[in-house]
Amino acid sequence: MIKGYADIYYNVTDMKRAEKFYQEALGMVTNYGHEYWISMSLGDLRFGLHWFEGDAIPKTQRNTHGQDCGGTLTLESDNIAEDRKRIEQAGGKILGEADQEWGHMLAFEDLDGNVLKLMKPKRY
Repeated sequence: MIKGYADIYYNVTDMKRAEKFYQEALGMVTNYGHEYWISMSLGDLRFGLHWFEGDAIPKTQRNTHGQDCGGTLTLESDNIAEDRKRIEQAGGKILGEADQEWGHMLAFEDLDGNVLKLMKPKRY
């Protein structure tokens, strides 16, 4: 029987570089490190980095709202502007930002082109 989720992970080309990005840009904490796998956490989120054995990470179609296919990790933010600065300073690439009636969101890529989003929901 399925009891919940174990983690979500992204493939990366350089484990140390990716770990540093996720720590500095998103405030994640490293819980376990290995040459092929790093476990990180942010609140209740269990997140992993998996070494892609030096190969380039294949790119999916994307636009200013994120990926056109596949899943996207969306993290909740209470200050998109401050978080955007940290992401850019750590080397992340901004894909787009939008302020909608349901929330303010920021789509971006990590150093390997993996797509993530930040969202600040609007509570009515």
